[in-house]
Amino acid sequence: MRQWTKILLLACAFPSALVCPAAADGPAPLPAFTPWNVPALEKAPAFEWLDQSGEVRSLLFQGEPYRGKPTKVFAYYASPTTLGSDKASAKKYPTMVLVHGGGGHAFRDWVKVYARRGYAAIAMDLSGQKGDGQDLKPLPDGGPPQDDNTKFRMSNLPDKDQWTYHAVADVLLAHSLVLGFDEVDAARTGLTGISWGGYLTCIVAGLDNRFKAALPMYGCGFLHENSFWVQPQLDQVSSEWREKWVRLWDPSSYVGSATMPMFFVNGTNDFAYPLDSYAKTYALVHAPKNIRIEVGMKHGHWFDQKESLMFFDSQLKGEPPLPRVARVDVTGSRLTAEAEGPTRLVGATLSFTTGPNRANRDRPWTTRPLDVAGLKVSGEAPPPDATVFFITVTDERGAMTSSAPLGPSIRAALNPLPSSILSGCAGTVERSTIPPAN
Repeated sequence: MRQWTKILLLACAFPSALVCPAAADGPAPLPAFTPWNVPALEKAPAFEWLDQSGEVRSLLFQGEPYRGKPTKVFAYYASPTTLGSDKASAKKYPTMVLVHGGGGHAFRDWVKVYARRGYAAIAMDLSGQKGDGQDLKPLPDGGPPQDDNTKFRMSNLPDKDQWTYHAVADVLLAHSLVLGFDEVDAARTGLTGISWGGYLTCIVAGLDNRFKAALPMYGCGFLHENSFWVQPQLDQVSSEWREKWVRLWDPSSYVGSATMPMFFVNGTNDFAYPLDSYAKTYALVHAPKNIRIEVGMKHGHWFDQKESLMFFDSQLKGEPPLPRVARVDVTGSRLTAEAEGPTRLVGATLSFTTGPNRANRDRPWTTRPLDVAGLKVSGEAPPPDATVFFITVTDERGAMTSSAPLGPSIRAALNPLPSSILSGCAGTVERSTIPPAN
């Protein structure tokens, strides 16, 4: 049986408006092989309104060429003005770019969620379709479809005809489009995506430093190491194609270049994006960051997740930030931790599993309460056979965040990464010899 010696997670000083300061060496430069022409995509595309009569407007904007032909991208747009809830003239709103997941599309309800909270918002379709629900249908000049075969198949198509290229380009173009709208505050734009949208958010965050905050829900990098798509998609292609796919299209190539505050949200048993891959992606980020891991969190298009909304309110509207776990110390049988933030803590927990990373979807978790005194947390340490653990803290608003996943299985996953590319905010692990209990 393994004996916990000492594990110490350290974080840097905390500015009240942010989630965690950037590492001293700062974000990484974009790799030379980056296929997107970012300056070109930062120019507003041509567009046309399809419907300007309702609370939620619809439009088409010019996308990147696909197989030698021009494309158009469908999107929904809403704001307090379109809802009729704000009659003020010349007012500028914080603005969200919303990226759907696999099997999804542009969601009119998603832009309404943010418009009702005082934001402008755009949600574009990344599957070559238009509409929502029963009205969904292919565009005659749409881009590539979003099925897994299209995303992963070996082909001789140019890089600029691949799905990830188009999806990322469309997100940047949507951002460029709304930045030209009179009611959009260009200094307060945020990006969030769910599932495959979270995957895209990790890439776009590294490319588009005009965003002031980004949140990937579920989606992450290292899909080739542990994810739903290891088999059959990535294990049944040639090694040359797999290497090319990982280099060009895995978020691990780009997320380390993000400059804006990021908030990562996932569940313990996500079927698609397991905790080891999520922790590795999080560790690459050198920008201010925070994380929320929830035991048993379901996977789906969750538009109004509480802490996600609060994160953007803090970054784009000046509301109080979420609490952040700054330090976790396990010594022998005791765990202590410290949190940071302006709000009072009312609860904390320790969650752990003894299962392996490959069993992410099915491994059981145990959760125990921890004692809270001010911003300090303490209690019984995870058992010696725990493979992964994390703590959560909850503040007086009911906002819950967590530490990054910790433990032997996470350390093993992080070990192949060069220390030079890991963020200082990922924490440092220190060990000291502690005699085993008799």
